[in-house]
Amino acid sequence: MSRNQEAVEEHRDTQSLLAVLDAADQLPSATRLRARSYELLSLVPGSTVVDIGCGAGRAVAELAERGVHAVGVDPDPVMLTAARERWAATEFREAGAENLPFADGSVRGYRADKVFHVLREPGRAMAEARRVLAPGGRAVLVGQDWDAIMIDSDDAALTRTIVHARADLLGTPRAGRQYRNLLLDSGFDDVTVEVHTIVFTDPAMLSLLTRLAEPACMSGAVDRDQADEWLIEQRRRAEGGRLFIAIPFFVAAASA
Repeated sequence: MSRNQEAVEEHRDTQSLLAVLDAADQLPSATRLRARSYELLSLVPGSTVVDIGCGAGRAVAELAERGVHAVGVDPDPVMLTAARERWAATEFREAGAENLPFADGSVRGYRADKVFHVLREPGRAMAEARRVLAPGGRAVLVGQDWDAIMIDSDDAALTRTIVHARADLLGTPRAGRQYRNLLLDSGFDDVTVEVHTIVFTDPAMLSLLTRLAEPACMSGAVDRDQADEWLIEQRRRAEGGRLFIAIPFFVAAASA
């Protein structure tokens, strides 16, 4: 594949991911979940709040609207380009969760949404969160447990295989259930955990199912015919208004 072809493929993949994220973010339940995460940050007007793994930047813009100095951080320059195009007045920085570009004790709020499951060493990222937070600062972690994704299907066994195979390809697929202990192990106090289940029935979420099935197929957990048949069934469900995906999101909060 030529360099130009690679660039086109990367752009297409990014646009596909953004479409999935946008469709999910615009659901009323997702909007409520973000609002709950902001509430748990106990925002102090004028203080600095960082959103780790900010992606296209929606949460950063919403935090800024609440009167704080919001800074989005993401290691993906392509995502940051999209974020800057969408929210030109907001600040974004390129960095990973394990190496944040902030001085010790310089931020009042730390938010990481759908981040820790991709990290190989989530403890390092949590220690970094503890480093940059000022005394009394708040940390809020939001994310799904990839082993707990529920999808209605005619073939429950195949669906379980696909879900678990996709989960096993991630750095820490069960990070959500580990949030509480990660916070405690890093010296945080007043740790609380909530679970909010979001139901997806919009045909736009078929892209999410493709992102589950294709890696499961590539890993050898299922063969090509099984993946194709499963996706055909899900597409048929979507066309008939019968698509059903339920994902429990863990929301953990604590004080530094």
